[in-house]
Amino acid sequence: MTLPVANFPHMNFTQMHERLRQELLRRINRGTLSVSLLARQTGLGQAHLSNFLHSRRQLSLQALDRVMTAQHLAAHDLLSHHRNAAEATAEPDDGKVPIVAHTAALFEPYIRPSVVHAMLHLPQGFLRSLQPCASRPRRAWQRFVAMRISQSDAQAMDPLIRPEAIALIDRHYNSLTSYRPDRSNIFVVRNGTHVLLRYVDFQMNRMVLKPHNRIYPVELMELGPHEAPGDLIAGRVALIMNET
Repeated sequence: MTLPVANFPHMNFTQMHERLRQELLRRINRGTLSVSLLARQTGLGQAHLSNFLHSRRQLSLQALDRVMTAQHLAAHDLLSHHRNAAEATAEPDDGKVPIVAHTAALFEPYIRPSVVHAMLHLPQGFLRSLQPCASRPRRAWQRFVAMRISQSDAQAMDPLIRPEAIALIDRHYNSLTSYRPDRSNIFVVRNGTHVLLRYVDFQMNRMVLKPHNRIYPVELMELGPHEAPGDLIAGRVALIMNET
């Protein structure tokens, strides 16, 4: 792999190592990666990778190539996390929203180009018309993403959400306050590393997850001692596009 470091004067080889290390640790902390899995993906020893993750050694150029290829990372992906806040959170004015996997919608504050499956095109001005209601930490995230809803994820909200629908997610709306007084919000809720689409209430330190399809049960989600509902809400479903 030829690293285009020369095109990025503010990132040298040592900085690239550090940013890769931080990104890998972030993925490990959110539960989507482990040292053993990375070792299997790259053919590198677990001890070697562990030393890198604990800043005890750097990777060779060949090992760096293996790790970035296995994790679908490019040099510009490592730069993306260090954009200034205004650039990272600016609302798009062209109506284009990235369609991403569920894990990216749940965990990626800034959507890297390599995780974008396609772009959703909306009328100009539509995104600016949506009102946010976010906790302070969430305001630093890129606001709008879209994701395709699988059959299993859509069933509890049938017929509002049909299999293979595309849902526009406003990640700057993680408050339980109703967007419209006469209508309940549909939220994308993080359940471990999985997604649930539900109406949400909060009672006695538990999130009450309500389906639209009454065949499915109401679910209760206990919060940790330092958790708030907004920590587990990825965002409000602002638009649903069902396939005809």
